[in-house]
Amino acid sequence: MRHSAWPLVLTLAAASLLLPSRGAAGDADSSLASSVRQEFLHAWHGYWTHAREHDELTPVGGGARDWYGTTFCMTSVDALDTMILMGLTAEADSAREYIARHLSFDRDVEVKNFEFTIRFLGGLLSSYQLTGDRRLLDLAADLGRRLLPAFKSPTGLPYVMVNLRTGAVRGTVTNPAEAGTLLLEFGTLSRLTGDARFYDAAKKSLTGIFQRRSGIGLVGDSIDVETGAWVGTESHISGRIDSYYEYLVKCWRLFGDEDCLRMWRASEAALNRWVADTAGGGLWYGHVDMATGRRTRTLFGGLDAFYPAVLCLAGDEGRASRVQASCFRMWERYGIEPEIIDYRTMTAIDSGYALRPEIIESAYYLYHTTHDPRYREMGKVMFDDVKKYCRTPYGYTALASVCSKKKADSMESFFLAETLKYFYLLFGPEQTLDFDHVTLNTEAHPLRRTW
Repeated sequence: MRHSAWPLVLTLAAASLLLPSRGAAGDADSSLASSVRQEFLHAWHGYWTHAREHDELTPVGGGARDWYGTTFCMTSVDALDTMILMGLTAEADSAREYIARHLSFDRDVEVKNFEFTIRFLGGLLSSYQLTGDRRLLDLAADLGRRLLPAFKSPTGLPYVMVNLRTGAVRGTVTNPAEAGTLLLEFGTLSRLTGDARFYDAAKKSLTGIFQRRSGIGLVGDSIDVETGAWVGTESHISGRIDSYYEYLVKCWRLFGDEDCLRMWRASEAALNRWVADTAGGGLWYGHVDMATGRRTRTLFGGLDAFYPAVLCLAGDEGRASRVQASCFRMWERYGIEPEIIDYRTMTAIDSGYALRPEIIESAYYLYHTTHDPRYREMGKVMFDDVKKYCRTPYGYTALASVCSKKKADSMESFFLAETLKYFYLLFGPEQTLDFDHVTLNTEAHPLRRTW
């Protein structure tokens, strides 16, 4: 097809996904939404000026870094649909053209299957649906084919690393998050290309994790892809497990897959029975032994804060609001959230802050679901804190410590793909995103059931 400017290539599906702000309900906080948009532009221009030929900006010194020694345009791909949602047409057009002309997956490079799925595959598919630019779908299909060899293990669980050119695989110990957070992207690729291999491989991996749950319904946090044996037997909702639960709900939502709904309901019951915990008047989810449910550690952190959003999608607003209150208490304890705390003592175990989006994501879902203004008020506190402590002349940086507020010189692409997107969705008009017909992947890339 002829690739004209973005406004001319919007498909009917994209037009119904993105609705104009004019004529929107008057409940938007336009001042805050505008401020988020300006901060996105600040971070984007820092990247585009100083690091566009690389994966990421190093925001303290204005330098750059690549994940694998060669660029894959990671920040451009990850940030593209945020620019489209914000109406930043010129920036989106420039980024889209740069991606189409410079991004190639034909590289003799070993990459992480999980990260390339959620950031690249999700980002390319979402931006294709928003623009109708066939070049983006072609890139996604090429990447999907290059990632498929990762699933060729005896169990169907994917190896951690795969060489994009040779298909060679490595890394036999994975986890539920990395093995179970693939179906939204691979499934969408199947639906858009007609190639069922992608859906089938990712669905087999997701169900493979569920089928290996313990007798009390819990999964561990690391597993051998060749034997199917659990290597790590601690169960929780934090990193290494988190988005596995997220995708059970979201794959049912996007594809109408009743198996995923059944697996979610069984998993939710087990989490409520064994992992949920109360301390200091708050509801938390700690760490337990997957076989016995015995409490092992009282840890909670920035990654765990995704869970209220999932509970909202699953219809449990009451529990979602209680967990979000705990998350915000964690944020306020240090003026910005630490990576991990002990929720019994409210002490930081890992005091870093990685610019994570999860707590803002949950505030957005709760506001959309309840229209309770406290979630926007919560969001304003968090937005102000991020600006106060993380803004640099070139962009935004992670913090080495929320105690000292020392900067770490890292701006991962998810800050533009997720964190600022969720702030914008929280404060902007609800019509910015057709919430009821869009499912956001774990990297906040909106996917729509257009097939």
